[in-house]
Amino acid sequence: MSLGASRFITGPLPLDSVVPEASFVALLESEGMAPRWEAFAGGEIETPEATTILALKYADGVVMAGDRRATAGNVIAHRRMKKVFAADDYSAVAISGTAGMAVELIKLFQTELEHYEKIEGMRLSLEGKANYLARMVRNHLPLAFQGLVVVPLFCGYDEEASEGRLYTFDVVGGRYEERDYAATGSGGGEAKSFIKAVHDPSADEAAAIRVAVEALIAAAEEDAATGGPDTRRGIYPNVVTVTADGFSEIEEDTVAAVAAEALEARP
Repeated sequence: MSLGASRFITGPLPLDSVVPEASFVALLESEGMAPRWEAFAGGEIETPEATTILALKYADGVVMAGDRRATAGNVIAHRRMKKVFAADDYSAVAISGTAGMAVELIKLFQTELEHYEKIEGMRLSLEGKANYLARMVRNHLPLAFQGLVVVPLFCGYDEEASEGRLYTFDVVGGRYEERDYAATGSGGGEAKSFIKAVHDPSADEAAAIRVAVEALIAAAEEDAATGGPDTRRGIYPNVVTVTADGFSEIEEDTVAAVAAEALEARP
């Protein structure tokens, strides 16, 4: 559909399941302005690393959360890093790995989705978005071989299936749909173990948020690179939900109350 025709569409845009050809990066390449992530010569460099992120399904959709710590070797580089972002109105993406490159990749992903809607007059399906993100991760492979790894986590609400879905990725662009929950990053194993023991896909939003926050607390207790809730400094996990009503960021006051209750209940 042409851009001119799309101006007359009323209501939600139709869905498309393919990996888009209408690429913002392709447009920039045609003008010689494309962003370049090139491999470099020399030894390893120490860059901030985003650590633990997770997502889990619940009755109304998906909750996604991330701790706020970034590390550079054995040093805490940042204490308030945001790791969970809206991809568009009905999906969210979280980052782990090399922090700076991960944030730039997500910004480009957001732009690609918006560009596709404007040019094609339709939206990518959730499956199409996951496929496109996998291709972006695969294009980053030369730097991954040098230790500058970016590993996202993606979730959204599938309007056609009327359910939340979530996807994990590997460093070579492999894309895997997870059935109930997922976690990655340095504390991902601990977080996943906690969620596995308590996860209830029929739980309501409040219960799902509590599990997400508790899983990050459990990860922080075992993994030094994962930052737990810091009540003294007022630092709490970044938590979002994606449902039939779209993307929503949970207010920090709500997360703080959940974190305080969870910390009080810890043995």
